[in-house]
Amino acid sequence: MASRTILRSSSQSVLLKFLSGRSLARILSVGINLEQNFNENNRGKSPFLTEVLGGSGLSPQRCRPYSSSASGIPALSLWRGKKKIMGREGLLVVKELKRLKKDNERVQKFMKTHVARLLKSDLLAVLAEFQRQDEIFLALKIFDAVRKEIWYKPDMFLYKDMLITLARNKKGEEAMQVWKDMKAENIHVDQHTYADIIRAFLDHGSPLEAINLYEEMRQSPDLPLVLPYRVILKGLLPYPLLRNKVKQDFEELFPDIQVNDLPEELFNEH
Repeated sequence: MASRTILRSSSQSVLLKFLSGRSLARILSVGINLEQNFNENNRGKSPFLTEVLGGSGLSPQRCRPYSSSASGIPALSLWRGKKKIMGREGLLVVKELKRLKKDNERVQKFMKTHVARLLKSDLLAVLAEFQRQDEIFLALKIFDAVRKEIWYKPDMFLYKDMLITLARNKKGEEAMQVWKDMKAENIHVDQHTYADIIRAFLDHGSPLEAINLYEEMRQSPDLPLVLPYRVILKGLLPYPLLRNKVKQDFEELFPDIQVNDLPEELFNEH
């Protein structure tokens, strides 16, 4: 009996020492595990465990282990990586704007009375939907509305998707205006983004806009990277003269790296 009392006292001191040397999150986790591993009968036979698990209020319902997802760290981009989930108000706006799009005056009125009241998430979802449907006129209207919101911050990815949408629909004039607006907001464009936008113009038959952007890319203060140049070179396959110029630049910038040209017969097919 005495030895059992000594053993129980020793176990209590070891467990208390263990608990006192851990963080609160670890303590809560241990408490929850012990609560789950000991049933009511075992707990009733051990007054100490009854006190630790029951008397202290540690239970799975009241305590949770620490989770880093609750840190509240904001996303770097208001556009990139966010699911564009549209609410009921957003769906109604999409439907009504498509119905009114041939009447600019009514569209403007609807923008003031309904679009201006949308939540941030709905407004971004509406923009993404019009871009997906290639509704260029309406996409530009919503794009301008986003940039006028109080929560808006200059965002390269927002502009990138708008530019790619315009390139896909061969709207070179509108794309160049959006590009100027982006530059006016002092948004820095990295090499990969340059390549993606240039490739979008090339893939949809707008080499003039693509080359203009390429010249700007060459003047960028960023160090040139191999992958963006390879992306552009592949997009230039239908334009051999332009491709030779970019290929020369590639060989000057990366003398130790070979350009992987296609066989002559495949090149001619492009």
